[in-house]
Amino acid sequence: MDQENKVANEEGDIECYYGKDMEDRIYSQPLLTKRHNTTSQIAIVGANACPVESLDYEIIENELFKQDWRSRRTIQIFQYVLLKWAFALIIGLGTGLVGIFNNIAVENISGFKLLMTTKLMLEHKYYKAFAALAGCNLALAAAAAALCAYIAPAAAGSGIPEVKAYLNGVDAHSILAPSTLFVKIFGSILCVSAGFVVGKEGPMVHTGACIASLIGQGGSRKYHLTWRWLRYFKNDRDRRDLITCGAAAGVASAFRAPVGGVLFALEEAASWWRSALLWRTFFTTAVVAIVLRAFIQLCSTGTCGLFGEGGLIMYDVSAAKVAYSVPDILAVILLGVIGGIFGSLYNYLVDKVLRTYSIINEKGPAVKILLVVTISLLTSICSYGLPWFATCIPCPIDTTESCPNTDLSGNYKSFQCPPNHYNDLASLFLNTNDDAIRNLLSTSTTKEFHISSLFIFFIAIYCLGVITYGIAIPSGLFIPVILAGAGYGRLIGRLFDPITKLDVGLFALLGAASFLGGTMRMTVSLCVILLELTNDLLLLPLVMLVLLISKTVGDMFNHGVYDQIVKLKGLPYMEAHAEPYMKHLVARDVVSGPLITFSGVEKVGNILHALKTTGHNGFPVIDEPPFADAPELCGLVLRSHLLVLLKGKIFSWDRVLSGDEVVRRISKFDFAKAGSGKGVKLEDLDIKDEEMDMYVDLHPITNTSPYTVVETMSLAKAAVLFRQLGLRHMCVVPKSQGRPPIVGILTRHDFLPEHILGLYPHIRLRK
Repeated sequence: MDQENKVANEEGDIECYYGKDMEDRIYSQPLLTKRHNTTSQIAIVGANACPVESLDYEIIENELFKQDWRSRRTIQIFQYVLLKWAFALIIGLGTGLVGIFNNIAVENISGFKLLMTTKLMLEHKYYKAFAALAGCNLALAAAAAALCAYIAPAAAGSGIPEVKAYLNGVDAHSILAPSTLFVKIFGSILCVSAGFVVGKEGPMVHTGACIASLIGQGGSRKYHLTWRWLRYFKNDRDRRDLITCGAAAGVASAFRAPVGGVLFALEEAASWWRSALLWRTFFTTAVVAIVLRAFIQLCSTGTCGLFGEGGLIMYDVSAAKVAYSVPDILAVILLGVIGGIFGSLYNYLVDKVLRTYSIINEKGPAVKILLVVTISLLTSICSYGLPWFATCIPCPIDTTESCPNTDLSGNYKSFQCPPNHYNDLASLFLNTNDDAIRNLLSTSTTKEFHISSLFIFFIAIYCLGVITYGIAIPSGLFIPVILAGAGYGRLIGRLFDPITKLDVGLFALLGAASFLGGTMRMTVSLCVILLELTNDLLLLPLVMLVLLISKTVGDMFNHGVYDQIVKLKGLPYMEAHAEPYMKHLVARDVVSGPLITFSGVEKVGNILHALKTTGHNGFPVIDEPPFADAPELCGLVLRSHLLVLLKGKIFSWDRVLSGDEVVRRISKFDFAKAGSGKGVKLEDLDIKDEEMDMYVDLHPITNTSPYTVVETMSLAKAAVLFRQLGLRHMCVVPKSQGRPPIVGILTRHDFLPEHILGLYPHIRLRK
């Protein structure tokens, strides 16, 4: 590969190569890692997980930072707090409007396609009907795939694993870029309209995070879109809070579930939480709910085309009587066990399919599009072909709906049936995914769907959901899982009908809950989301029970689907708990070397050489005589800060302190992290030969209070501290005096199992 595109990550521990096609290979296929040798490097095979950068959630308490805080007036602090709430408001408005736009677009595009197919079917032009359905699906699928393959490969997939990794402290290339946001919105509309067994709910979480990231960039110097107030947000800590709000807003917009969105961000997405963030997240989702409600009222007058009640997911089952006895509890327990088994199997199959697609997607964008078109054709064949195997059912006499339906949605699709008959499989397949779920959750319609039809539908959706996820389109997992779960839930409800009092529609809801718990392994947030979706608090105990059982059963086999995808993508995600083998190691056992340090007043040439020859992001600064009585750890300086300081050329020929001049000539905001634009790079420096022997004072930009641990601290304890504090570097200091003031630096890489088990391959056997 082109050596000019060689990139080393910020800790210098992982080397990777970023070429023109690397971005495609990061996001449209899984990543497999293996040990390259017993040193601190990891070789990435199958695809490359780089460039991956850790985020600086730690407050850099250097002299410039302290000077800035001392100089801030009360009005500036008020502006900062006010802007946080204003940004939360803008994120809620933006995400809500995008959610409305997505739903209106999907309903109108899908409606046009389905109405055209239905019209041809009524005219008995069956081959033309299939050609129209498959042709529309292929065109929409190819357009979505082209957007992902050529413009923003990072937009493929759900996006929830990437957002989850970002909030854990991992910043992979382009996951929150404006191009990713564009493709996520329009690609999601196209692929959902194309009839794929995917949802727009996962992509909405990613969309909300992208909107929040775009707002929290602090402006753009490149495009002259800067404002003095926005400079306060040019740091990873504030961006993390905004992206947490964006992720919660995405769930609220997708499911019309504001409280569920907050709990989703807390339970699944965020790795760090506090009460102030809870308030702002709740405010953001409340804004989303208001926006959605306002547009639903507006569209109820018919001003949004085919968009109607089916546009936003809301499955009201409150009309059903919720009364249950011992047989009902046993049936619910069975649903939970089945959901856990099917969910873990689903995760296993998705894992295998993603690994297979990784090989296919390496062949280039054209092959990606071909794979998408192939899956689209298979989906169209199943949607149109399987209803031919169903028998026609006479229309119920007591129904309040028209039977058969000839419009976009409804429970009774005519398909090829004679008058006053309907095809139950067509009512599920030849509908939007939202309407199919609504049909499955319909109450007081016990025998609307044959048992055989429900079985065929479940098998088809289960298999299509597995093979669809991983192709180069924005694709959410919620809808396929809800569809499949509701299918087998209603099937079990039909089987238990002689001995149960629960409506089959409620069984479908509990089946969806069990499959969600078995795949995603969430409990509290899913429970609240489902209750907000269905408007039935009386079902709360049963939903809680089925979620707990399905999660427990699923955990016996494998991890949740999002955790598996994070691992497959090669993102160095840190779990909330330490692995058991970490208890047998101490911090100094995994420190990588050699350690590169700087003096408090260092030669320019030495700094430039270290920056050129290593990929380290953090360098310890050691004060030595005459600046200290004995060598002592002054703090930690970041690579990005060194680049800004060297570009400013505040050098001196004498080895003296010059911090006051640095504070006068350079502002704290010159060291602020760049947004989507470019920061200072090594090649931007213009250091002359005579300047190489000059000195520069590092004290003003050195973080004088880095987090440190003693070398004898257990690695398990250090890992928990590292994750909970959101660190990028952790300094390891000696236990005894008379030694160098620092033993080494722990980074995210040093806690990865690949690194630890590469150094100590037999330690896994010790528990």
